[in-house]
Parts: sequence; structure tokens; C-alpha cells
Amino acid sequence: MKADAPGAVLKRERVRDFILDLVESRHPGDAIPSERALCADLGVSRPTLRAVVDELVAAGLLVREHGRGMFVAPNKITQELVSGQETMTAPRAAGTWSSRLLEFTTFPAGARVGRKLRISPAAEIVYVARLRLVDGAPMAIEHLHIRADLVPTLSARELEAGDLYEHLREQHGVHVQEAVQAIEPTVVTRAEAELLDVPELSPALLFERLTSDTTSRPVEYVHSIYRGDRYRIVSRLTLDPSATAPPARLGHHPGIPPGDFVHRDTIASSTRGDIQSAP
Repeated sequence: MKADAPGAVLKRERVRDFILDLVESRHPGDAIPSERALCADLGVSRPTLRAVVDELVAAGLLVREHGRGMFVAPNKITQELVSGQETMTAPRAAGTWSSRLLEFTTFPAGARVGRKLRISPAAEIVYVARLRLVDGAPMAIEHLHIRADLVPTLSARELEAGDLYEHLREQHGVHVQEAVQAIEPTVVTRAEAELLDVPELSPALLFERLTSDTTSRPVEYVHSIYRGDRYRIVSRLTLDPSATAPPARLGHHPGIPPGDFVHRDTIASSTRGDIQSAP
């Protein structure tokens, strides 16, 4: 596995956030600036920009039209599997999970992340990129955006060992309670493929999660890429509201580090029930 050059992950993340902000401020079918104009505005190379654009095209957020340019893709159809009032506790995961820190820095939230966390674009966030491993094998890449004012003493050690939400609770007094999470299919970029040790354009699962504390205050925004060949989602749905749900089995709630939300915290997700990782 070849690691990214220092700052490369963060540079792509900033480019990705800028383009996503353009997409979210426009309507389906609207044009976005050309690659040349975006490179000039962002001060990045064409290969860096093209890698991000390729990712967003593969994710169905942008559409390229030969000879015309790039456009905002049509809206996606959202299907809820269960009632939004249901909650669950996330079980622990099988296997030994660990993390390898890729980047750890602080900078202004910007417009898009600021909206998600309900803070000023100028307010600082802690940005973390980390590789998640199971029994030593790469499983996922996580991009975490955490309000800096809530975790002024957050350390690299906390991000590489133990449960992040347990550290937030015990070391920083931040008690997470609820998360809203979306899951959709995607493919890995060349940089992601190198970190995950899979071929470029391999299938993957994209998780986006907004986590709130016991006062409904947003704490972190996370987007993660999980290997499609090693990860699956299994949901148990109760069709009769009066039926008693069976006891949860051991497993791992996708996109949430194992062990988090196990201390009577709850999570509201776009998929709920018994959710496991692949063997």
C-alpha cells in the first residue's frame, strides 16, 4: 500500500467540499465552472481536480457531457426502510479494529461543513482522515469533521486507539446520542484504491453521518468509504408494530466505529435493525 503525500488527502477534501458546495447551491441540470476555471480558483493541478470530479461523477452527483461541460446530476431517489421514529443501539463489531491516522489538522469549517454543523464558516473544525483496519487489513477510509470548540485537547492517540465516542465522552465531556446516516453505492478513486488495497473503480459503500449530542447540537460530520467486497448491510425489519423485536446479534453498524454508541446512546439511521459486516 502506498500512502498519500503529506497534505494530499486534505487538498482533495477541500476541493471536494468546494465542488459539493457548488452542486448544493444549484439545481439539477445547471452547469458548473470548467475544470480550467476551477483549477485557477482553487490553485490546484488538473490531475487533482479531475480525480475529485471523477469521484463525484461516479457517485452520480455530476454529469459530464462531451463538448458541453459539467452539470449537476438529476436528483437521487431516497427510500426509507423503516419509520423515522425507530431507534437502535449499535452492537460491537466482529474482528479487531484499529486505525491509522492519515491527516489531523484544524482549519475553518467553510460553507458546506459549517451548514451541517450549524456553525459559522469561519469557526474552526478538527479535520481527521484515518484508515480503518480489521485484523490488520484495510476496510475503510474515514473523513471526520469535528467542532474544534468541543475538543480543544483532542489528540492523535485518541484517534488511533480505542473508541472515539468513548474518548469524546470521558475526555471531553461530549455525550453523543443520535446520528442520522445515509448509505449509497459508489466506486473507489485511484488514491482510495491504493489505501484500501483494491483495484481502482472497485465497488464501495459511501456513508455520510451527522452526529448530535444529548442537546441536539451537531458534534461531527463524517463521510466514509467502505470496501464493497468486504462489507455488506443486513437489516431486520419488524412489519407488525406490536411485535417484539428479537435480541440484537453481534455485528457492526456500517460507518460507525465498533464500540461506539454502546453505552445506551441511540442512533437514528436510514437503515435500522440488525446490521452486520461481511465475514
